[in-house]
Amino acid sequence: MSSAASSDPTGPTTTIAAADALFHEGELAVQRRAGVADVARRVGEGSIEHELAPEVIAFLTHQLFLFCATRTPDGSVWASLLAGPPGFTRAPDAGHLLLATQPAAGDPLARALAHGPAPLGILALESATRTRVRVNGTATQSEGGIAVEVHEAFGNCTKYIGARVPVELLAGGMVDSSRRSSDRLDAGQTELARGADTAFVASVHGERGADASHRGGRPGFLEVGDNGRRVLLPDYSGNRMFQTLGNLTVDPRIGMLIVDWETGRTLQLSGIAEIIWDGPEVERRPKVDRVIAIEVHAVADQVRALPIRFELRQPYPLQPPLPGETP
Repeated sequence: MSSAASSDPTGPTTTIAAADALFHEGELAVQRRAGVADVARRVGEGSIEHELAPEVIAFLTHQLFLFCATRTPDGSVWASLLAGPPGFTRAPDAGHLLLATQPAAGDPLARALAHGPAPLGILALESATRTRVRVNGTATQSEGGIAVEVHEAFGNCTKYIGARVPVELLAGGMVDSSRRSSDRLDAGQTELARGADTAFVASVHGERGADASHRGGRPGFLEVGDNGRRVLLPDYSGNRMFQTLGNLTVDPRIGMLIVDWETGRTLQLSGIAEIIWDGPEVERRPKVDRVIAIEVHAVADQVRALPIRFELRQPYPLQPPLPGETP
């Protein structure tokens, strides 16, 4: 697979006009190619803030876990999970977060934080109400956990989120340290990925930092091939700001995290992404305009990273069809 982030040979041509520009050059390039630049600007102007609103702070302080994106010292991009007791996330002011927890031993986020300030993208997801908030900033280790300087905060719509509720604290309480690493997905990990209805994607931009985003679909929306070295992720219609695809257009390094909501197990992937804009991979998927093809370089399989068992109460009612299904 090519390491180019986009099949567009011209690539992005617009540069950031100022440090506080709403979108960076990659996001602008994808918005233009998708024909939604005006819509994206209106959405962004109405949602992107550079500090935490009171309602965002209240939402964050009630969460039991966060999905995070970062870049490790070797340049790899990873999506990780942070969990803690109720109230482990708090905001001393509108520009900062304090996370009273630590990543699991051996997690890529732990490596990133150990080497000084690290870009951190945070996604807080309350699946029972289909509510999600993203906070992007810079993280450092502190005596009580992780300190985050907020650069950007915004909410997202409810699309593709299955309504799940916590039903049981898993035996043993918090994180199990059992962790297995490899350079590809094995048969069991492939089965987990193919059966998932949710994935969390990490991406980065050299100036803007890291971003964590949610992806959802019918079980089977993630496809695994090439002996566990290739994952295909359809890009369904979203908020049209294209933070993830914009980052990947500039820097193709990508991370993905998949959760087994029944057992708390997580599967983390890191690799290189290619945005496929047209051709058979796009055409065989109903209601899909693009596909992200991930060349897998590293896999981490963590037992009981999420200490809570969740039960699916209602799938998202308007999930796009899978290949071969009637729209």
